[in-house]
Amino acid sequence: MPRTAALLRPALLRPALAAGLAALLAGCAGGDTTAPAAPAGLTAQAGSATSVHVMWNAAAAADGVANYQVFQDGKLVRDLPAEKTMTDITGLAPQTSYTFTVRARDTAGNTSAPSAAARTATPAAAAEDRRPPSAPARTTARADGPRTVTLSWSAATDDTAVTAYDVYQSGIRIHTAGPAETATSLTGLQPDTAYTFTVRARDGADNSSPDGPPAAATTPPSAEQGPATAPAGFTASPSPGAVDLAWTAPDTGRPTEAYELHVNGKPVTVIQFGAGAVPAGQAAHRLTVTEPPGTVWELRLRARLPDGTWGAFSERRRIVLAG
Repeated sequence: MPRTAALLRPALLRPALAAGLAALLAGCAGGDTTAPAAPAGLTAQAGSATSVHVMWNAAAAADGVANYQVFQDGKLVRDLPAEKTMTDITGLAPQTSYTFTVRARDTAGNTSAPSAAARTATPAAAAEDRRPPSAPARTTARADGPRTVTLSWSAATDDTAVTAYDVYQSGIRIHTAGPAETATSLTGLQPDTAYTFTVRARDGADNSSPDGPPAAATTPPSAEQGPATAPAGFTASPSPGAVDLAWTAPDTGRPTEAYELHVNGKPVTVIQFGAGAVPAGQAAHRLTVTEPPGTVWELRLRARLPDGTWGAFSERRRIVLAG
């Protein structure tokens, strides 16, 4: 099987680079002077005595957002790519109040107004606290619509105090709730999709509990499913010692960083694009192979969606490895 795994971080592809440069030049020439809308849904939750978890809603695809700027008490502390809508601010002081805002910036350099401010305070530090909280003993999930699930859990206990609850989907943290919360609404999900969520409790020393029991829910179909999630125009071209893959990234509202490649019905690698190299349109990747010439492969590809799930598969492509 191919030996690429998740180590590959392909360089930015020429078509994507050209498109981005063209958009930038158009903006500089005065073609785009409209700033994106200010980010909505900003929350800030102290996760420990020295850290705060900040989250906000993704911008609409039509806004063409290239990055988000996170401000702490008016000072820029993070500059994140468009696919990131949460971050941990660390190195803070215990028992201190902080105010956060976020601005969106598009490919033409237009910057939005600041979001509504989110305020929080870090708890007191607990000296030499190495004991994690207990795991939430119960977790339930209920689909409330094609794109929303209500998740609830039982409160955890800790020798000092629980300071946050982290929600995970497919091993990826997608939400952080406050210590007094035992339920939350998860939005921006995909219609007609099965989800499994887990919850971990966290204390002021950043000790995390084991996962609570998984909770499953399936969102109902929607009359308007939204854009297709499968990579389009998938091609696979064999050459001696390699296979060249190409496809068009699905329009999911955010740039797609990772794709899972299946060969002969089995997942064999995740193609991961690094920061600053995520293609917005055409994507390509060269796969190094060691199998003998004449080996028959059937390939298909799927994208990791913004909610952490895998999207629909591309068309199948059958190839014979070249010598």
